[in-house]
Amino acid sequence: MSFLRALDISASGMTAQRMRLDIAAENVVNINTTRTENGDTYRRKMAVFEPISGNSFDKVLRSAAARQKQNAVGGVRVAEIVEDERPFQMVYDPDHPDANEDGYVAMPNVDLLKETVDSMAATRAYDANLTVFNMVKNMATKALEIGR
Repeated sequence: MSFLRALDISASGMTAQRMRLDIAAENVVNINTTRTENGDTYRRKMAVFEPISGNSFDKVLRSAAARQKQNAVGGVRVAEIVEDERPFQMVYDPDHPDANEDGYVAMPNVDLLKETVDSMAATRAYDANLTVFNMVKNMATKALEIGR
């Protein structure tokens, strides 16, 4: 694996985790949003990751076993952002402007604890990718110093 490919893989991981952290922050900000631009209650959003490589694990394993060259780029990207389909939390508040005829308000399906854990996991994954990025950069620098 070349140094540049390793840097690309690590950078793609950092970019994907940053998007995941941004989505968690958006969810927390909208934890009490009962009416969006569409007039609906806010739904929790989640990032779906997919590998950038077009090869399956089986193909990569067979290729490595046969010692063939691999053309896969590697890395990860956000394939899509999906909405959580869990039901809304119904809270009794008859004075709320968005209350239904029974006095219940549909609150977003955002759980602060879940968003906190997701943010922490995204931060840890980002830090791990940053460590790899810096290690590869240092190895490349040391390799260039050998020629002196």
